[in-house]
Amino acid sequence: MSPQRIVVAGTGAGVGKTVFCAGLVNLLGAKFWKPIEARLEGETDTERVARLGGLSAERILPERYRLQGAVSFQCSAEVDEARIDTDSLDVPATGEQPLVIEGTSGLMEPLNCGTLCIDIFERWRLPVVLCASTALGTINSALLSIEALRRRQIDVLGIAFVGERNPDALRAICEIGRVRWLGRLPWISPLSAETLRAAFQASFRRDDFLPRR
Repeated sequence: MSPQRIVVAGTGAGVGKTVFCAGLVNLLGAKFWKPIEARLEGETDTERVARLGGLSAERILPERYRLQGAVSFQCSAEVDEARIDTDSLDVPATGEQPLVIEGTSGLMEPLNCGTLCIDIFERWRLPVVLCASTALGTINSALLSIEALRRRQIDVLGIAFVGERNPDALRAICEIGRVRWLGRLPWISPLSAETLRAAFQASFRRDDFLPRR
């Protein structure tokens, strides 16, 4: 059986996807890859995952593109006078080790003038974990994202929530969207590799992320 390779997609920016990825790579003993990194000032998402996931250097795969801009990838590439060649975004081999891939801020994020992030996910044909906030408005954004993935016949492994308790909204998403609830990661303070590991292990089951038989 080939190792599990999972794409973590978000319903939008700021939903906690990067922190979730850090917890997931630790839970699975996986490698991590973020194909396109924008906003390089300060700690990048890849560096944050490495720190919070307690990852050694060999478990971090280098980004394919590193862009200075803090806006959409398309605009960031224009600022850097570069063009994202989406044909170069093939999933790297990781041997027998699982791989967690972090997507962009949202499924409809343009990578260039002709390609959206979800187009790449459709080409990869890898299972997707959808990461959603528990804040107001999450029902609409989560259901739209689930529908978009299913229209492309992309396997939705399940949905993971990040934030405070909001049981009625989260239950509605899972029932209406017919999607598996993987767990909810609460806001963690202070946030460190140790506190994230403990919270993640209390909130999620490793078996739920393994290949389906």
